[in-house]
Amino acid sequence: MSDKKQKKPQKLKARLARGFPDRSSADIRATDQMMAKIRTVYERFGFEPVETPFVEYTDALGKFLPDSDRPNEGVFSFQDDDDQWLSLRYDLTAPLARHVAENFNDIQLPYRTYRAGWVFRNEKPGPGRFRQFMQFDADIVGAPGVQADAEMCMMMADTMEALGIPRGDYVIRVNNRKVLDGVMEAIGLGGEENAGKRLTVLRAIDKLDKFGIEGVKLLLGAGRWDGGKEGEGDFAPGAGLDDGQVERLLGFLIIAEGNDVEETLASAESSFCDSQTVLTGVVELRKISEMALIAGYGPDRIKIDPSVVRGLEYYTGPVYEAELLGGIPNEKGQIVQFGSVGGGGRYDGLVSRFMGQPVPATGFSIGVSRLMTALKNLGKLSGEAASGPILITIMDRDRIGDYAKMAQELRTELNPVGNDGQPLGPTIPVELFQGNPKDFPKQLRYADRRGSPIAIIQGGNEKEAGKLIVKDLIEGKRIAETITDNAEWREAKAGEHLVDEGDLVITVKRILAEQASDAAIDAAEGQG
Repeated sequence: MSDKKQKKPQKLKARLARGFPDRSSADIRATDQMMAKIRTVYERFGFEPVETPFVEYTDALGKFLPDSDRPNEGVFSFQDDDDQWLSLRYDLTAPLARHVAENFNDIQLPYRTYRAGWVFRNEKPGPGRFRQFMQFDADIVGAPGVQADAEMCMMMADTMEALGIPRGDYVIRVNNRKVLDGVMEAIGLGGEENAGKRLTVLRAIDKLDKFGIEGVKLLLGAGRWDGGKEGEGDFAPGAGLDDGQVERLLGFLIIAEGNDVEETLASAESSFCDSQTVLTGVVELRKISEMALIAGYGPDRIKIDPSVVRGLEYYTGPVYEAELLGGIPNEKGQIVQFGSVGGGGRYDGLVSRFMGQPVPATGFSIGVSRLMTALKNLGKLSGEAASGPILITIMDRDRIGDYAKMAQELRTELNPVGNDGQPLGPTIPVELFQGNPKDFPKQLRYADRRGSPIAIIQGGNEKEAGKLIVKDLIEGKRIAETITDNAEWREAKAGEHLVDEGDLVITVKRILAEQASDAAIDAAEGQG
């Protein structure tokens, strides 16, 4: 055909990159509420904020992630124009080590710091498993004693309670990588030549809460089929330990079952008395337990647990996890076990890589999105705005300036600030309608969808009389529910107040106060 039709340009398909989530306003508000409470606890313990960039030199981050079957060992990396390799940070700890080393002479040790931020993992995404997620960390650098680790565990416990999680519904579980390393030495997995096998063993132990003792037994041996039977589902290769090694390791894992802290530690000492590494780790755990008890943190809050591993390779001593106990409803209303929402440990070698001298450090990280989801599902956080916006409707497009002035007056008067410029109360938003002013009912439908408590209306007639209408949308909705006749509803003008222009602010304040009072009464009756 000589007359070929031009191909229509294809529409760009809107699609979200796998593993990178969008966040709703409700999630952002809930996260901000949660992080404000966490920050208060951190600062109560004397920690101060610091921030590091998303991107670091790849060699500065180091290769510590356990997900070695992914490109770049789980890290997103790219090359700069000067041929230097850069990576998106995969946690907040490795960048902190670089920051401390680079600013070592200017930092006061022990350095107590906290920071929040996005981290990135080049992992296979799945339900609840994202490639971008937020962490909120606290660390002590330059404190060699395990009293620093004990204090971190105490702060984790206080953080859980500050977020409204009562005692009995959480526990901080504590172990020591020295104990785990010593146990593996005792079963013949010491030395550099067994480094890969030790990592496989640690990954298997880390699955104890997910697969149970029998599942871990398979992962320590030949391997495990996801379907439960040979040939069903995917196959996860095991560590290849022999029966004797598996039995001794599993015996260590169940030491804590039914025992108190002292019995657990004494049993570990007697079972692996030939390992100095185990004995050193047990002494450190005993010190942590004793310090926690004296400070009022019993085993219902901080518990020694030999099954705690933590996935990252850089831990060198005590490791700990914050775990939510009991069932928590998910988005579908099903009761699920949420498990760990944060953890950390001692990483004495991480800063030392840059320094050529020992620099002890310990810290923990909270998985912000995971914990926020759990708290929302428990009803401990609300993502709802304190108030929808007061809506200034548009009746006459030639008077946009008048409506904008009205909106600004309300914003100023309803949101006073102190001498320091900071707000004196919760924010009351005021919004000028930006849609088509010809369709007035659409403006009120918009106000309803936005949860607006009040709409301000001024047409030509009201302007000429120096008046305006303040419409109480909450009261109007309540009255409308009692009226079935349209004529009666129009006659009632539910919730409408015709007032002088000069009385706008005082009328809006009065209506907001009445709405707050009614809401408080309804809440009290609901609890009663």
